[in-house]
Amino acid sequence: MKKQECVAMLLAGGEGSRLRPLTRYMAKPAVHFGAKYRMIDFALSNCRNSGIGTIGVLTQYKPAVLHAHIGTGDVWQVEGGSGISLLERQAGAPNAYKGTADAVYQNLAYLQEHNPSYVLILSGDHIYNMDYRTMLEHHQATGADATISVMPVKWEETSRFGIVSTDEQHRITAFAEKPFRPTSNLASMGIYIFNWEFLKSCLEQDADHPASSHDFGHDIIPGLLAAGAHVSAYPFEGYWKDVGTIESLWESHMDLLGYNPRLQMDQEAWPVLTAKRNFSRSQVALDARVNNAEIGDGVSVYGNVSHSVLFDGVTVGKHSRVLNSVIMPGVQIGEHALILNAIIGEGSIIKDGAIVGKPGKPGVTVVGEKSVIGRHYPASIPAPLTGTRLNFV
Repeated sequence: MKKQECVAMLLAGGEGSRLRPLTRYMAKPAVHFGAKYRMIDFALSNCRNSGIGTIGVLTQYKPAVLHAHIGTGDVWQVEGGSGISLLERQAGAPNAYKGTADAVYQNLAYLQEHNPSYVLILSGDHIYNMDYRTMLEHHQATGADATISVMPVKWEETSRFGIVSTDEQHRITAFAEKPFRPTSNLASMGIYIFNWEFLKSCLEQDADHPASSHDFGHDIIPGLLAAGAHVSAYPFEGYWKDVGTIESLWESHMDLLGYNPRLQMDQEAWPVLTAKRNFSRSQVALDARVNNAEIGDGVSVYGNVSHSVLFDGVTVGKHSRVLNSVIMPGVQIGEHALILNAIIGEGSIIKDGAIVGKPGKPGVTVVGEKSVIGRHYPASIPAPLTGTRLNFV
């Protein structure tokens, strides 16, 4: 087989426990985003736009929806590439992926078959546009063994990320995974480039280490720094968001509505592609008030919608109000209902007069897929693990 300069390994097997109840029936990268996409579309489109046409998608947790969405992967095909390969492991099986590094280790044969010069490792639950060719050029110019894409995050969010310190030449001097007391706010984006033979050696050594959790952030990167390897930081300046929590998923949709001008998804020069049919822009970002309108693609609004994202097949009944919310595909909202600061899962029914959200109170309210919410719905349950008040229905 023809040698590939760079092969991508896309990690898409996460259970997404912090996104429940939206991940009850599907893997995290299959969760809907932006009215017509799924999360994984961003990494796949970045690969296609960057000219990377050989991609292994590593799946494990509830992969059926993700597999059906990707299909043959033709929409992301690059001339000269070998296309998309779905590399599945069953959760609970003897060889189930133990961690992100183990997932790649178990697929070394796939990489060996393509024999690349470089391996690009990605996550399937990030919203961003990135030209990986620029990162690869940085990696080559620095002569690094491995390169990590980084960007500054808010200090209060550093405990969610791997945090790095660098010298003036962008060489990483320290790395701490989700530190309690961070010394930097420069976060790893979970995007790595490795020299192929170097990566293979690292993964083989890690596989033989009985105390390892076989994770890139917890084990591989700290081990490389301890051994004196050259690990470079590639500074990224565009929009990027890890949407692994309910709050971050909601915030990214609010960014899409115009609160963050850096998030652009319909750029002709850098399109975000999806396997689904294209939808009209009117339902992607309802930034102005919409009343009593058939807006296409099976979306019917007979009430009032403001600053919200509506997916296909949504109906909003008469005299209902939807504000600062994300309404997933097929949701039916009855009459005289109020939806405020909420995410409503696919196929849910919000009955007449129901109130979802807490007027005057902080937090995002989440309704799981295929739920039925009546006028007197159950009391909200806070989710303390995220550090934000979330109300689950």
